[in-house]
Amino acid sequence: MPGKNSSQKNNDISDVRRKIDRIDTDIIRLLHERIDQAREIGRLKGKENLSTWDPGREREIFERLEKLNKDKFPAQSVRSIFHEIISTCRASQKQVSIAYLGPKGTFSHLAGIEYFGQSAAFRATETIEDVFLEVERERTSFGIVPVENSIEGAVTSTLDGFLAHDVMISGEMNLAIRHNLVNLSGSLDPVKMVVSHPQPLAQCRQWLKKNLADVPTRAVFSTAQAAEMATADDSIAAIASSLALKTYGLQSVVSGIEDYSGNATRFLVIGKNSPQPSGRDKTSLLIALIDRPGALYDTLAVLAAHQVNLTRIESRPVKGEPGNYLFFLDMLGHIKEGKIAAACEALRSKTATFKWLGSYPCVPDSVRNDKG
Repeated sequence: MPGKNSSQKNNDISDVRRKIDRIDTDIIRLLHERIDQAREIGRLKGKENLSTWDPGREREIFERLEKLNKDKFPAQSVRSIFHEIISTCRASQKQVSIAYLGPKGTFSHLAGIEYFGQSAAFRATETIEDVFLEVERERTSFGIVPVENSIEGAVTSTLDGFLAHDVMISGEMNLAIRHNLVNLSGSLDPVKMVVSHPQPLAQCRQWLKKNLADVPTRAVFSTAQAAEMATADDSIAAIASSLALKTYGLQSVVSGIEDYSGNATRFLVIGKNSPQPSGRDKTSLLIALIDRPGALYDTLAVLAAHQVNLTRIESRPVKGEPGNYLFFLDMLGHIKEGKIAAACEALRSKTATFKWLGSYPCVPDSVRNDKG
């Protein structure tokens, strides 16, 4: 009978929904237990004056969960869910405050949320140097700063920050950059000007030339400032992040207008201390060479002799000293490991300046996405 079949189906759905409700109840109960245990960890750490943030421990948790999951639940969703659970539990121990290049909605803001979760307290600053100052003067727990883009190269103001301020690198992350053209109407028709930070304008140059050849562009302080301008004038379109689009109530005109796929920005987390070894770490140094022939070769030879894997070398002119350069080095391993410690000790004797910037967990293999 049709009526009976329909009734049976409704009963089946009701049975399944009751099971889901019981599961949800168990999840809430377990979340309560987890936050209670996190607070106990915070109490014990407080007695020993230890940091509430342990990136090595967080990596262990994610790796264990990945093995337990066995890809039955989407892996990225598992990471996202537990990322928020962990950040909320961490905040229950002590509120973590993060300085970033503002205003709200910049890619730096988005990177901070991706790294620390929604539960952290975020503080916008006007410049990258201000981020360094907030951390150096301990007005925030950490800061997050862009250090290099896969297309445009190094962010020089960040490199300069390490020269001028007493901070350490505590972590890193890569954020896949997806640029969106946004405005109030969601249409190209009223657009008379495109505004954004200089880097997004450069990274979307070919798209703009092809699709908005007669529309002038204007460089402003940040993508979020561009979004703010677009909220006040329908003739202005901004190139901005998905977070800026949501923050300022704009509509997407075109998503993904960057000229090259694979565009990503590497961000560094800065703090007052460097984390303990996690088992998969990176060490960063700042050095100045002794003024003599073959100095750079001798420096690189030290690393080769100690079998150190150098992943990045970036030169920066010394301000006011033409012809002199500082070098930023990234290498795989933690400074507490034997070969890295030995290599760094050897470098001290062969360089005019040697500054350890920090040892910290390597970025996860997957790149976090700004999905537009």
